[in-house]
Amino acid sequence: MSPFQINHLKNLTALLALLTLSFTVGCGKQSSGLVLRMAHTLDTSHPVHAAMEHMAAQLTETSAGQMKLKIYPGSQLGSERETIELLQLGAIDLVKTSTSPLEGFIPGMGVFGIPYVFRSEEHFWNVLNGDIGKQLMQLGVDKKLRGLCYYDAGSRSFYTKEKPIQSPADLKGLKIRVQNSQTSIRMIEAMGGSATPIAFGELYTALDQGVVDGAENNPPSLLTSRHYEVCKYYSLDEHTMVPDIVLIGTETWDRLTEEQRGWLQDAADESVTFQRNLWKQKTQETMYKLKEGGVEIIRPDKKPFQDAVKELHDSFKGTEAGKWMEAVLQQE
Repeated sequence: MSPFQINHLKNLTALLALLTLSFTVGCGKQSSGLVLRMAHTLDTSHPVHAAMEHMAAQLTETSAGQMKLKIYPGSQLGSERETIELLQLGAIDLVKTSTSPLEGFIPGMGVFGIPYVFRSEEHFWNVLNGDIGKQLMQLGVDKKLRGLCYYDAGSRSFYTKEKPIQSPADLKGLKIRVQNSQTSIRMIEAMGGSATPIAFGELYTALDQGVVDGAENNPPSLLTSRHYEVCKYYSLDEHTMVPDIVLIGTETWDRLTEEQRGWLQDAADESVTFQRNLWKQKTQETMYKLKEGGVEIIRPDKKPFQDAVKELHDSFKGTEAGKWMEAVLQQE
């Protein structure tokens, strides 16, 4: 076992011990109703966190207080990978995560990390709301991970400290932070950069100290993370559309009655509508605030980026993610 794996195991064990203690104490104080515990890594000012709060309020209202949702934001319970593992262990009930780290558990989820697989926002949502999206949400059931809904996470683009990214050639020699995703790593390498996986909660320090030269994410995340304080160039190449997903552990799902499942799914569905509307509004506001904060917005020609990843597309043929890529490309 490598030092990284040993350290990761220690962190997970410590988190599990802490959760066991806090959950035991917390459950003892609950006078009535079922409380589901949900974790995520985003700041509480993020629009996706607002959607989860909306989901919690809807669940309480729909169930007449018989079900409640307690949210642990801001990486309180670990990185995205760690919270997914805690979900599998049954230590928590729900997780909001990007689909990128999920490909380490569910290979088919790698389709979302393949650059330029979606032609437009309309195409993206046609896929997610159709049979392909529904099937992908249930691919992890045998891994104790069941999808409830997708949240809009916009398009991911590059932001850098020292120079703007006008073309893939500008990435040469740059260390770019990526999520813990082999597909994301391969994308950066195909474009000529050096991919460096780092947990989101550790990224501000990594950027500030020069551990990495830049990263890639959507506009609201660039703002709420305060990464724009360090990175003053934002190049809207929009290489991927990677949704967030709400997962419930199958152990929790199996314990719920049909009525409770209905309450939870209705609350999740309602939060999707709320989140998508809020996301559009916040993205527009964010671009204005980024400019106010001194960030230079670059809109490069996307064709050189698309050309740079053609071989990457070809390399996925015959893989699990490639199978879903072909289905997505054929979707209207």
